[in-house]
Amino acid sequence: MRILFMGTPDFAVPCLQSLLDAGHDVAAVFTRQDKPKGRGYALAAPPVKQLAVRYGIPVFQPATLRTPEAEQTVRGLAPEGIVVVAYGRILPKEILRIPPFGCINVHASLLPKYRGAAPIQWAVINGEKITGVTTMRMDEGIDTGDILFTERTEIGPDETAGELSDRLSRMGADLIGKTLEALKNGTAVRIPQKGESCYASMLSRDKSRVDWNRTAAEIHNLVRGLLPWPAAWTTLGGKRLKIYGSAQTAEPAGAAGKISARGGRFLVGCGSGTALELLEVQPEGGRRMSGGDYLRGHPPGEQAKLE
Repeated sequence: MRILFMGTPDFAVPCLQSLLDAGHDVAAVFTRQDKPKGRGYALAAPPVKQLAVRYGIPVFQPATLRTPEAEQTVRGLAPEGIVVVAYGRILPKEILRIPPFGCINVHASLLPKYRGAAPIQWAVINGEKITGVTTMRMDEGIDTGDILFTERTEIGPDETAGELSDRLSRMGADLIGKTLEALKNGTAVRIPQKGESCYASMLSRDKSRVDWNRTAAEIHNLVRGLLPWPAAWTTLGGKRLKIYGSAQTAEPAGAAGKISARGGRFLVGCGSGTALELLEVQPEGGRRMSGGDYLRGHPPGEQAKLE
């Protein structure tokens, strides 16, 4: 099938690679614009663009698709289908109507739950036990199109959003192949979305502060759901402390936010009498280190408390 691929981050790379490996004719790639990165703020190409360039695939990086020029470009490429994976831009109805096999989105949740920009992270933050990948025929809504195929998977109790993303990206790569084959041979069944829905809004540093009055389980879910970015954080003595690893513990640790340095371990009291061990942290202006190493360099006072 002649495909136009639209995607941007690492999550989308396995899907593009699977299309190439399967022999599909990838006419072009649409991706977000290069962004400054690193200390020198040099422009860095999105991961999908990097893969496309290696294969000599034409790359387009329009600021928006809502222009006559963008529509004309897509029509000129004459795609039979458009595959969209974490592209980060809205497709207007004029483009949705172009390919005869439609615009197919690979979404990292079991729709209609967790529509939106951060489905993987919010599934982990909310303590979901099951998630998956959905392919759907796109419409003008945000992740509201008819479902074509789904695949489910369990979320590990200590699995981070980054680790889950890697697994779901590989599942999505397999599922898009199955979806395109069914569309081509006419066996794909479109299933309207039904049931409980929710929206997974974009993450930000402002939403990442720990409330130590929550239970240890809830805070542990927040920590792993915000990895690798933006990372959960708290403050100690007015300075920010990022948390990159945690574990629930049955050991008592006192009031919510109270630090207990027991046996060289960084224990913190949480809500409902629960406790959390901080396995890896990063102080403001410092490097990442184990919780034990941090406490050795910053011995907590008797009344030390995270806020």
